[in-house]
Amino acid sequence: MPANDNFPLVSLNDVCKMTSLSRTAINIKRARGDFPQAVALGEKRVAFVRAEVIAWIDARIAARAA
Repeated sequence: MPANDNFPLVSLNDVCKMTSLSRTAINIKRARGDFPQAVALGEKRVAFVRAEVIAWIDARIAARAA
């Protein structure tokens, strides 16, 4: 399912598309605490809060102007 603004959660694949980062890069950032925490949906399934990912992206954009 493609990312949709009506859903508060987005999949890891959608986060990859939103950020232009690979799954590996996102998981490295998650392990370092440099990325929004995932929401566990099952034993092997996670999602992310869309608003938190967008805020993370916005912070990266704001940081470039500093």
